Amino acid sequence: MTFHDNLKIKMHNFVKDVYRVTRSFPKEELYGITSQLRRAALSVILNYIEGFARRRGEKCKVYDNFLDISFGSLKESKYLIYFSYTENYINKDVYDDLFLQAEEISKMLWSIKRK
Repeated sequence: MTFHDNLKIKMHNFVKDVYRVTRSFPKEELYGITSQLRRAALSVILNYIEGFARRRGEKCKVYDNFLDISFGSLKESKYLIYFSYTENYINKDVYDDLFLQAEEISKMLWSIKRK
C-alpha cells in the first residue's frame, strides 16, 4: 500500500467516525456544530484528493494550496471535536480516538508539505 493510499484510508475512516459520532448530537445542533464538523472533516479528504489529482511536477503550487486547505480543515475539525467534548456531546474516549486520528493525519499531511 502506498503512502497516498494509507493517508486516504485514514481520512476516510476519520470522516466515517465523525458522521457516526455526530448522529447522537443534540437535534438543535443539526445546522450548527453537527453540520460544521461534518463539512470540515469531509473537506480534509476532498481537498487532499482534488489537490492530488491536480498535481503537476514535484513543486506544484496548486497541489500545495489544496494541501493547505486540507490541513486547515483538519485543524478546524480538531477544534470542533474539542468543543464537542467540552459541551458533553462526546465522551473522553470518543474525543481521544478522534483527536488521535486527526493527529496521525496531520503528521502525514505535514510530511508531504515538508517535501
